[in-house]
Amino acid sequence: MTVVVLLGAPGAGKGTQAAILAERLGVPHIATGDLFRAAVRDDTAIGREAAAYMSRGELVPDTITIGMLLERLGRKDAAPGAVLDGFPRNREQAGALDGALVARGAQVDRAVLIEVPADELVRRLSGRWICRKEGHVYHERKHPPRKDGICDIDGSALYQRDDDRPETIRARLAQQLGALGDVIAYYRDRGVLGSVDGTVSVPDVTAALVAQVTAVPKGA
Repeated sequence: MTVVVLLGAPGAGKGTQAAILAERLGVPHIATGDLFRAAVRDDTAIGREAAAYMSRGELVPDTITIGMLLERLGRKDAAPGAVLDGFPRNREQAGALDGALVARGAQVDRAVLIEVPADELVRRLSGRWICRKEGHVYHERKHPPRKDGICDIDGSALYQRDDDRPETIRARLAQQLGALGDVIAYYRDRGVLGSVDGTVSVPDVTAALVAQVTAVPKGA
């Protein structure tokens, strides 16, 4: 089993690349957010436990998250490995994940960071606008309206939510990048960290990720 952890700040394209990379490698893309939603939806024992924490507005303990990850890694389609997306989010989680994987005779073989400058992240994340009537979503760069400030579909005015404003995003990134830096340092210390330029085209980022992952033999 080869386990790859994909790292990146919000807006770096990590979710998109994790799905593409997993398909390219022939392994499942395992996103912790998806695991939580599926467990709660299916009313599994671990899903009920996680839901209890979430209903109280509390963070789900790492032991529960890792338990879901290990259960998913134990399925037949994950026998060759997996691409992990959304976990670990801090140094403590990275250490707990390593311990759990070692107990299974596995390890994180490669952690790859998609690097994007903070200013570019803000531009990517702050471009969303929503129409007031029906909530149709636009993006200044990816999906702009034909007429500035007006919804193409119903003609209503577009507005930007407070949490999509550049100043709000900068503050949120400042908090999240600190924890990400700790995870990066954790995997660098273990000699399994690689990085790719996340400002190039999606296919070029994918090609660089594949090269990073396939260049390192399992257990190196």
